[in-house]
Amino acid sequence: MYSDVVDLRHFYDGSLGQVVRRLIRRRMRELWPDVTGQRVLGLGYATPFLRPFRDEAERVMAVMPASQGVVFWPQEGPGLVALSDEAELPLPDMCVDRVLLVHGLEYTEHLKPMMREIWRVMAGGGRLIAVVPNRRGIWARTDRTPFGHGVPYSSSQLRHLLRANMFVPERETCALFMPPVQSRFLLTGAGAWETVGERWFRAFAGVHMIEASKQIYANAAREKRKARRGLLAPAAQPAFSRAAERREA
Repeated sequence: MYSDVVDLRHFYDGSLGQVVRRLIRRRMRELWPDVTGQRVLGLGYATPFLRPFRDEAERVMAVMPASQGVVFWPQEGPGLVALSDEAELPLPDMCVDRVLLVHGLEYTEHLKPMMREIWRVMAGGGRLIAVVPNRRGIWARTDRTPFGHGVPYSSSQLRHLLRANMFVPERETCALFMPPVQSRFLLTGAGAWETVGERWFRAFAGVHMIEASKQIYANAAREKRKARRGLLAPAAQPAFSRAAERREA
């Protein structure tokens, strides 16, 4: 079940949320250093992380799930956010190059339909970044932040989920090694926590971040197998029927 959009906005407007925004953005830019001329979609509650891409990308847009709610974004200029069912995105096929999925996988009750929709709207050479709470991290064990709600994942579970939904995991990173507290001292040293944690304590990061590509031929192969089963069944039916009739006679 999704967190309410008002609670999400309140968290990211606070001091801890501002630090979280900065740390996760840094990892995202390592994965996507340049999105010039590309179309970027944020799904879930991704707006705190989309602003750095607006000056580069051809277009930046966001879709917030109907069960979560929607807030206007950005504060200046025309709105770039739509409210939609995550299993029925209001976008044509193969229309986006980059998809940023934040506060989506751990909350949704329609996992497979949502992933199929992401697959549908993503262009052939597109990339997805999924940001999810780490099952072993301390951030998933407290409900004082949005990362403490929903279903957390281990790194292997997340890779398996992506493969099962026609995506190929490419690169992986992690973030949020500091404890989820409001202490001004700890917030000031957040950069040092990230440096030490990245080197020595990756298994206990607050979130996993995996970049994945679209598995282009997966859907075609599945549809082909389904069609073959449909063609073979009618041919087999009369033979079995005739054999049954002979036994009865």
